[in-house]
Amino acid sequence: MTALSAAAAAAARPHARTGGPKDERPAHLEHVLGWTLVVVLAMLVTQLGLL
Repeated sequence: MTALSAAAAAAARPHARTGGPKDERPAHLEHVLGWTLVVVLAMLVTQLGLL
């Protein structure tokens, strides 16, 4: 298999797995946790008078 045909075969598969972590958690949970961290850090910075 040549490089061109390998690239074409990879492009034909819409969701090729690369062995990375599986997305089992809903994405909105990750967003909520991320924004919670941002708010907690902002409160900490404000309370310490760093801003």
